[in-house]
Amino acid sequence: MEAIIWIALIIVFAVIEIATVGLTSVWFAGGALAALLCNALGLSMVWQFIVFVVVSLVLLFFTRPWALKYFKPHLVRTNYEEHIGQNVCITETVDNIKGTGTAVLKGQEWTARAYEEGKIFEAGSIVRVKEIRGVTMYVVESETMPKQDVAGEIK
Repeated sequence: MEAIIWIALIIVFAVIEIATVGLTSVWFAGGALAALLCNALGLSMVWQFIVFVVVSLVLLFFTRPWALKYFKPHLVRTNYEEHIGQNVCITETVDNIKGTGTAVLKGQEWTARAYEEGKIFEAGSIVRVKEIRGVTMYVVESETMPKQDVAGEIK
């Protein structure tokens, strides 16, 4: 009877793992397999449960970080945080009311909006990136840079 319980648990944990594909329950399936082996060796239900818990926890805490590193799909990190605080050149007038504004940062053109409502930045202005939400950068005045025209000439 105990063997049927462990086999059922292995199947349940395997089905959950297949359904979620999140490396969440495979560790418990390994623990149930170890408990099933203990059952085959004739150990009592108490020892089988102890082996189940210990093996599951060992697998969870010691192999999960490694498995996540090598088996989960690698996420593409954009590192947008490094752009916050950098100066950018406005290439199209930033006007939140009209919904216009672009800026160039490291050769890439971004949609730009003023961080403060009502603020307008003319093309050629150098501003500082305050925040990035999605594909839009929110900019504020930069105290350290002179105004430049779109071609990069200092005025």
